[in-house]
Amino acid sequence: MRDLMMNEARARVTLLANIASTLFMVGLIWFVQIVHYPLYADVSEQSFSSYEQRHNSLTTWVVAPPMVVELITATMLFWFCPAGVSRWTVGAGFVLVAVIWISTALLQVPCHDALAKGFQTVVHQRLVDTNWIRTVAWSLRGCLVLSMIWSKLKT
Repeated sequence: MRDLMMNEARARVTLLANIASTLFMVGLIWFVQIVHYPLYADVSEQSFSSYEQRHNSLTTWVVAPPMVVELITATMLFWFCPAGVSRWTVGAGFVLVAVIWISTALLQVPCHDALAKGFQTVVHQRLVDTNWIRTVAWSLRGCLVLSMIWSKLKT
């Protein structure tokens, strides 16, 4: 009985960390998509390279911790799934995390690397366009974690 209670406590903590990191990233990605990335076009060409390099280093401190927490907890939910939370939802959430990480590594990071050398309209537009993948994926994850909360509240 005690082991069952400990597992459920771990599951709840894991779920709460997953929800918190996901909802943080949902808000952040919408800000980045609608405000931050479009404003790149207004940075002067002379200062853009240093602006982008500084953006990259500072942004890492903001996005890396919640992204890592989200990845770890999305994985842990396979072992510590709270009672009342659907395994299908956990699996779908994990797939969306994978989409986000793959998109980040293969699409957004190369754009940022190219922009760090200087502003290029085509690369900037590719960054804005491909970032919709993450925006949609995180938004869907937000809906999934809210459905997990709803499911948990019903039990």
